[in-house]
Amino acid sequence: MSRAFAVDLRGMVDLLARHLYSGPRVYLRELLQNGVDAVHARQTQDAQAPASIRLIARGDTLEVIDTGVGLSAAEADELLATIGRSSKRDELTGRTDYIGRFGIGMLAAFMVAETIEVVSRSASGSPPVRWRGRDDGTFEIEEDPADIGDIPVGTRVRLHARPEAAHWMSTDTVTALATEYGELLPVDISVEVPVGQTVLPRRISRDHLPWQEEHPTPRAREQALVRYGESLFGFTPLGVIDLNVPEVGLTGVAFVLPSAVAPTGARHRVYVKRMLLGDRVDGLLPDWAFFVRAVVNADGLNPTASREQLHTDEVLVTAQEHLAAGLRSWATKALSEDTAFRGRFLRTHHLSLRALAAGDDEMLDLVAKTLPYQTTDGELTLSEVGERSGEILYAPTTEAFRRVADVARAQGLVVVNAGYVYDADVLARLSGRSGWRVRQLRVEDLVRALAPLDPSRELATLDGVAAAQAVLADADVDVLIRTFLPEDTAAVLLRDAEAEHQRDLAAERELADAAWGDVLAAFARPTASRQLVLNDANPLVRRLLGADRGEVFRAGVRTIHLSAVMRSGEVLRAAEATQLNDSLNVLLTAGLGAAPDEAP
Repeated sequence: MSRAFAVDLRGMVDLLARHLYSGPRVYLRELLQNGVDAVHARQTQDAQAPASIRLIARGDTLEVIDTGVGLSAAEADELLATIGRSSKRDELTGRTDYIGRFGIGMLAAFMVAETIEVVSRSASGSPPVRWRGRDDGTFEIEEDPADIGDIPVGTRVRLHARPEAAHWMSTDTVTALATEYGELLPVDISVEVPVGQTVLPRRISRDHLPWQEEHPTPRAREQALVRYGESLFGFTPLGVIDLNVPEVGLTGVAFVLPSAVAPTGARHRVYVKRMLLGDRVDGLLPDWAFFVRAVVNADGLNPTASREQLHTDEVLVTAQEHLAAGLRSWATKALSEDTAFRGRFLRTHHLSLRALAAGDDEMLDLVAKTLPYQTTDGELTLSEVGERSGEILYAPTTEAFRRVADVARAQGLVVVNAGYVYDADVLARLSGRSGWRVRQLRVEDLVRALAPLDPSRELATLDGVAAAQAVLADADVDVLIRTFLPEDTAAVLLRDAEAEHQRDLAAERELADAAWGDVLAAFARPTASRQLVLNDANPLVRRLLGADRGEVFRAGVRTIHLSAVMRSGEVLRAAEATQLNDSLNVLLTAGLGAAPDEAP
């Protein structure tokens, strides 16, 4: 013999509160939803029927009165007492104007109420009915009760609060929740608010979606939307972006954030059929649209059972694709135009744009065309660098960029500073794209940009360069000589990434055991990790190379070398600082002569 399941109503309510809904506050949304659906159902029968919902809060009770289609006794018996049944189930086939689909709205009210009374008159002309349910799972139905008078078509739901939940039915709380959930509903919604000895209705709903209201000028519309964004999100947006996906009946606006945020998926305020789904809905806009907060209304999107997030289906995918295309089109246009807005946007969100470009191909192209980078030729986009030089050379760290900036600039060599977060990743990804030539700056690139000496001068400097090399034999540096600008730069210190790798291998080889040391030795390539390039255009260098190879010569070489080390952004080690101090003492003594008390 088959038997029906027994349902513990209190257990069901606890299940809803803990695992389906985010909290008790959604009870009012469910009641508003039922009222709006009832109004729509009546208007399909009579387009001139009134469309209103009144909320009356009295501290420990709440009444929700709608002018909807109402219920007959049979409908109340079937629908209000059956968990999971929707009063619009049959009508929902082929219909798209109802919000509810799960028939559990009334059940949600038990999260805050211990009893619920429903008094209703159906538009069909049947006698009125009263249904009273309790949180212990019992209910009763009375057809045409004598004490309800001649009520109009529609439904009145009266909640009696649980003792611990009375605050959910205070006037202030009901007004706040009704405004949050029902502000955009296309029904006249009001809350009766006590003012002194009188009660005044406060209208909650608005006639039009804010972004569809008419304004005398585009500027006036933008200002109104900025104020609306401030009221919703608490910030003054840099700009406003219209959103429109006719395929799913979606419209709305996105507000550009005025401050930088982490490049993570943003959450947005979403309405479905003008009922608030939630103010932290994710999965609608692409993850890379982190720089906006959006508010949208969609008639075609499908909510989850809790009606607090969006159901992932083909409709949502369609909306996502169109919204991403629209935002990308906006970004391309806004960032391609040389406007004050573009400057503010790039200053605010440049780091996030770099993070985005490191993982999104389409945004990589946009960033390459619009985002300015620090280069030795001023601020340029990567596209501009490629057009000027034929290829993009970059220094992987800010320190490396600073080492070569002055000399590279003077030689007309354009080098990009890729030392900020995500820059090296962006350039590495760009190097793999068709039509782009991108690579890290190598020592030989800069050396080639420095003019070689003519043969006679090079021959004349051979001994001096060799002597300088001998002085710096313990410094892991090769000494070269070139002529370059600026003339007041005596030398530049260049670091070779591969050579430094070899130096690290050598250090590890000294610490490793014999077997591992032999393995590392197989990768060794004898070479210095740095090159000190002396500038033959500098008068001091020319005099030094022609000087005697004595103490002053050695001190001069060490001073030029250590000055180049500091100019490259490095901090001198203790031994190097001592060498610099000793060298300066030698040079000062030679220049100033012996102190009086040291004279013969």
